Amino acid sequence: MSKGGRPPHAPTEALRRQVKALAAYGVPQDEIGRVIGISKPTLERHYREELDRGEVEANAKVAESLFRKATGDGAQAVTAAICWLKTRARWREPATDTNMNLSADSSIAGLIARVASDGRKVHDPG
Repeated sequence: MSKGGRPPHAPTEALRRQVKALAAYGVPQDEIGRVIGISKPTLERHYREELDRGEVEANAKVAESLFRKATGDGAQAVTAAICWLKTRARWREPATDTNMNLSADSSIAGLIARVASDGRKVHDPG
């Protein structure tokens, strides 16, 4: 018998699904343990795969959705593409002088404005 007279924890399929879902939503492990009534060390001992896979699978699903939007058409495509390029391709905003205004004909501002207003992809002829 374990310390404190409690019976040892026995994971069920329902608990495994719940732990995986909570991990996917980004709930901290100590809080997941509280929800199912066990300590964080017990959670990690019995649910390591669910904790790891939940987070990875959720990130993959969001990345897939963002990728579809970024490579699609419409207003969401521009925003998604910028997000993707900043996070995945490590693009950065240019360092700007506080007096500098980006006009619609400057390179990046013009490209984004053209794509957003015309609904075209970058590689479409101008």
